[in-house]
Amino acid sequence: MEIRQVQLATRALDETAHFYERLGCPVVVDRDAAHVTVGSTQLVFRAHDGMAGAHHLAFTIPTGSFAAAKSWIAGVTTVLGTDDSDEFEGPPNWNSRSVYFEGPDRQLLELIERRDLSPAGAPEPARLVSVSEVGLAVPDVLDAVDALRRHGLEAYANSPGPDFAPVGDVHGLLILVSPGRKWFPTLDRAPSTAPVVVDVGLGTTVAVAEGVLLR
Repeated sequence: MEIRQVQLATRALDETAHFYERLGCPVVVDRDAAHVTVGSTQLVFRAHDGMAGAHHLAFTIPTGSFAAAKSWIAGVTTVLGTDDSDEFEGPPNWNSRSVYFEGPDRQLLELIERRDLSPAGAPEPARLVSVSEVGLAVPDVLDAVDALRRHGLEAYANSPGPDFAPVGDVHGLLILVSPGRKWFPTLDRAPSTAPVVVDVGLGTTVAVAEGVLLR
C-alpha cells in the first residue's frame, strides 16, 4: 500500500507551510491550502479554524539513516520521548524503530526506519522517502478494520485491538485509534476528528469525517 496523497485540516496554515519548508519539502500555498511534497507523497493542508485534536503522521526514512535522521530533525524541532528514551523500537513483528518530534499545530510527527524495506548495504543519507503512517480516529476500531478489509486492506503484523489497529503493509499504514487514545509518546494530545482523506494507491480512497469512516 502506497500513501499517495493525504488531505488534512490545520488551524495554522502559514505555520504548517513554513514548518515543512524547514524540513526541505517543496511547498506551494494558495488561498486556503498548503500543498506539500514529502518524497513520493503529497500532503494537502486546508485551513479549518474549528479543528480539535492533533494529527499524527509518520515519514519513512531510508534503512541505515536513523542516526543521521535523528540528528537532523533535532536541529529543526523538538524531539519527543518518554522520561527514559527518545528512540523506540516498533511493535512486535514490525522490524522498525522510530523517533518522534513536534510538528506545527501540535501535530505529533515521527521518523520511522523500516528495516524490511531496503537490503543491507552502505548507509543512505537522511531524507524523507514518503508518508508511512496516517493516524485516523474512529469510534469503533474493529468495525473500521472490517470495512477496510472489504476494500482489500488487511490488518498489519499483529491482531487488531479495540483501541489500536494498523492497516496496510510495510510501505504504508492507516493507524486506526479510538478517539480517547492519546498519541504516543507524549500522551498529551488526543487524535483529531477533523476530515482526513487518504489515497492509498490501490484504487481506493479512505475518507474519515467526524470519526466516521466513509469508504
